[in-house]
Amino acid sequence: MAVLTLEKRGIPKENIFAVPLDNRAEDRKIFDTLHRSDGITLIDIGMGLATAFAVIGASIGFKLAWGPIYCGLIGAVSGFVLGFAIRLFMELVVKKNKRVLGGKHAEVILIVDCDASQAEFIEDVLWSHFALGVAKVK
Repeated sequence: MAVLTLEKRGIPKENIFAVPLDNRAEDRKIFDTLHRSDGITLIDIGMGLATAFAVIGASIGFKLAWGPIYCGLIGAVSGFVLGFAIRLFMELVVKKNKRVLGGKHAEVILIVDCDASQAEFIEDVLWSHFALGVAKVK
């Protein structure tokens, strides 16, 4: 719509250059590497459940033959595995569906060749059409 507004106000088509940016083709990776991290952790729920299950297991372990230490360790491992599985399911299934429903929005770089007298008007038009950023080069 901004391009049409500029054309209606006297900017020739030859002076407007629009370049669409490509969307990322590959899916996000679940596990981080040393050189790339997306800021999402998979062990947060696992650690919380491991703590809770370890306390419950140690408490119950006083009455069982294996004792509180082994029962607490078994509870911690089972809680961590359960929490990790829940978080992995949320990342792979639930959030993937939300990303697909949201759609991918491509951005466009717009280069307009104009006189210095038209620069202010073009900047106002781009800002009124919700441009993410505007720059002027002399």
